[in-house]
Amino acid sequence: MKKLKLLIALSLIGVMVLAICGCSCSKSSNTAVKNDEQTLVVGFDAEFPPYGFRDETGNYTGFDLDLASAVANKLGMKVAYQPIDWDAKDSELNSGTIDCIWNGFTINGRENNYEWSEPYLDNKQVVVVKADSPIQANADLAGKKVEVQKESSAEAALADGAGAALKATFGGLSSVADYNTALMDLEAGATDAVIMDSGVAEYKIKSESKAFRLLPEAIASEQYGVGFAKGNTALRDKVNKALHELVADGSMEQITNKWFGSNIVIIK
Repeated sequence: MKKLKLLIALSLIGVMVLAICGCSCSKSSNTAVKNDEQTLVVGFDAEFPPYGFRDETGNYTGFDLDLASAVANKLGMKVAYQPIDWDAKDSELNSGTIDCIWNGFTINGRENNYEWSEPYLDNKQVVVVKADSPIQANADLAGKKVEVQKESSAEAALADGAGAALKATFGGLSSVADYNTALMDLEAGATDAVIMDSGVAEYKIKSESKAFRLLPEAIASEQYGVGFAKGNTALRDKVNKALHELVADGSMEQITNKWFGSNIVIIK
């Protein structure tokens, strides 16, 4: 009888372990959110502020996530934020794990790879300098030390054409690990200027009260949109309609002002 009770107890423990494992696995950030017609599942990079990231309390937040939530509300849907491995975004989208890719997603160069929403942000590559810097225009960068983030859009913008011609005038160009490092170098005087995404630069200046300013002339620009799987024009069209409604009722401007301090959206 003691052996039978022991076997029963071990069996119950095994069932409980499996149940606990199943629950914990379902909460993993790599596990897909269940998709249904009442939920807009947004795939995003959770390390890309201000568009999508995890805040200090552990919650997902960002400009694009706020915008996606407002669109879902217009559509009478719930929204689910699904952090994804950026390299696996296409497989996530094509398998139906997510409904769209919405996270500072560049249209340029990918025009034929997705069904795209209308572009809603014009992301420029701009020069950031200290507020009291004598540098007033791109031409003033001649002989100056400049930094960019490695493998960024800013670095690519300096690779050819007018960007390459401008780079040739620099006193030196350094590629650093991330834009936070570049901005710390700028603050410390280790570099004279940083070239980076305008949206990220404006967010950093607003959220951290940095004594920086942006030069008026952009180095290059690219447009952000929401990417859907090829053939999914129905959801794309619904999202486009909702975006226009958010512009019309003033919600878009409120969301943009919250994150950037001004209305920088291009959709009308």
